[in-house]
Amino acid sequence: MVTITILGSGKVAHHLILNILESDQLKLQQIYARNTNSVLDVVPDSMVVNDIKKLQPADIFIIAVSDLAIEEVSKAIQIPNQFVVHTSGTLPMSAINLQRRGVMYMLQSFSKDKEVDFSSIPFCIEANNWDDFQLLEKFAIGFSERVYKISSEQRKAIHLAAVFVNNFSNHLFTLGEDICKEYQVPFEILKPLILETANKIMHLSPLDAQTGPASRGDQNTIQQHLDMLTDSTKKEIYQLITQSIQNR
Repeated sequence: MVTITILGSGKVAHHLILNILESDQLKLQQIYARNTNSVLDVVPDSMVVNDIKKLQPADIFIIAVSDLAIEEVSKAIQIPNQFVVHTSGTLPMSAINLQRRGVMYMLQSFSKDKEVDFSSIPFCIEANNWDDFQLLEKFAIGFSERVYKISSEQRKAIHLAAVFVNNFSNHLFTLGEDICKEYQVPFEILKPLILETANKIMHLSPLDAQTGPASRGDQNTIQQHLDMLTDSTKKEIYQLITQSIQNR
């Protein structure tokens, strides 16, 4: 049985803890959290520590904290020869200042109140020696059907692409909701279109799936849309994305 210690209590840590507790092949050994109250509702208080010096050795330590805190947390680990991985999408493996280190980046958007199906989440993993990589791969395969050996440079590129397809697209949903509210129409009316757009690229490349006034060169509609936009930032975003579509 693989023993796991989680360092962190945020959204990623929360979902890892819940899924490890459900596994027959994994044992959640300890949780290090500065705010112990955030995890005491799912595990016994004897399992949680707020002093990193009280951590005991485990097969894998998973640091699931903010990028800014990863190096500080890893430096505080005083257990000799401990295998430690972080979950950042952007930081290199070298952010962990220990001999045995790795990365396990789960390519998904996590929210504490929404259950996540780990089996469909891509796990991007790397380690600085083969034995540790195999151990990390065994752990990841226990969760997901999609486990990839990904270098730090490749992971940064994946994270950049993810910002475009997830964070930026979600912000566009927010702007669309603003327009709906301004003109007193329900945002729910757009949800089937949002789902169809996402489903379409399961079968087509995004370039081939592109539709709309920009892709067909409909300048009359484009100008009408610009005239309706009362916010200068929304207007600038509309013009920039329209130009980008037309350039392709």
